Amino acid sequence: MEPNSIGTRNQSFVTGFVILGFKDFPEMQLPLFLLFSLLYLMAVFGNLLIICIVCADRNLHTPMYFFLANLSVIDIGSLTNIIPELLVVLLTNNSNISFSGCILQMYCYIVSVVIEFLLLTVMAYDRYMAICNPLHYAMIMNKRVCALLAAAAWITGFLEILPYAIIISQFSFCHSNIISHFFCEITALLKLSCTDIMIIQYMTYIEGVIVSIIPFLLTLISYIFIISTILKIRSTKGKSKAFSTCSSHLMVFILLYGTLIGMYLQPDTWDSKNSNKLPNAIYIVTLPLLNPLIYSLRSKELRVALKKAINRKLKFMS
Repeated sequence: MEPNSIGTRNQSFVTGFVILGFKDFPEMQLPLFLLFSLLYLMAVFGNLLIICIVCADRNLHTPMYFFLANLSVIDIGSLTNIIPELLVVLLTNNSNISFSGCILQMYCYIVSVVIEFLLLTVMAYDRYMAICNPLHYAMIMNKRVCALLAAAAWITGFLEILPYAIIISQFSFCHSNIISHFFCEITALLKLSCTDIMIIQYMTYIEGVIVSIIPFLLTLISYIFIISTILKIRSTKGKSKAFSTCSSHLMVFILLYGTLIGMYLQPDTWDSKNSNKLPNAIYIVTLPLLNPLIYSLRSKELRVALKKAINRKLKFMS
C-alpha cells in the first residue's frame, strides 16, 4: 500500500497506516498466530478468573484483592487493544488500519500502562499500611478510600494521556504510512511524521517522570519501610508471613518495569527494532498472563477461594 497523501510539499494527510507486523518472518505467520492466540486466551481467562473469584468470595473483599481485580481488568483491556488486531494481520495478511483507529490504539495502550503503574503504586501503599501500620490499616484503607484510589488511577490515566492523542492526531505524516511495529506504538508512529515533534518529546520526558519515575520512587520508599519493619519481627514465621503478603506485588512490579526497560532502552536502529519486535510482543502478552499466575501461586487465600469455586461448580454439575 502506497502512502495516501494530498497536497503540498510540506504537508501530507494520511488516511490510514500499514502495520508491518512480522512480515520479515513470512514462514512464522501461522505459528505466531497460534502462539499469540493461545497466550491471549490464557491471559484473558486467567484474569477473568481472578475478577470472578474476587467478586464472588467475601473473604477476598479486601483492599489488596480489590486492587488486584482492577489490575486484571486493565490487563484484559490492554491485551484486547492489541492482540486481536495482530491476529488478523497474521492470519489474513491484511495490515491496514485507519488513521483514527491507529491513534485510538496508541492512546489505549499508553493509558493502560499509566493506569498499571498507578495501581501498582497504590498497591505498594496498601502493603505499607498493612505491614507498617496494621492497627490503623482497616480504618485508613476502608472501602471508600480504596474506591477513590482506584478511581483516581483510572481517571488520571485517561485524562493525562488525552493531550497526546489530540496533538498527534493533528500531525501530518508524509515520510511513509508503514509502521515498523506490530501495533501503533508511539515512537514508531512519530518517526513517520513530518511535523515538528519537539512538543511531544518534551511532554514524553515530563510524562516519564510523572507516571514512571515518581511511582517507582514511591514504591521503592514503601518497600524500604516494609523491609525495615519485617526485619524487626523476631519470629521466622512472622517474617515469612509478612513477606508473603507483599512478595507477589513486588514480583509483578519488577516484571513490569523490567519489561518496559527492555522494550524502550535498546539501540534505536532498524535492525535492533526488527530483531526485538518478537520478544516485545511476547512480553506484552505474557506479562498479563503472569500476573494471575504469580498471585494464584503465592496467595493462599486466592488458592482456597479457587478450590471452593471449583468444588461448587463440580457439585452443581453433578
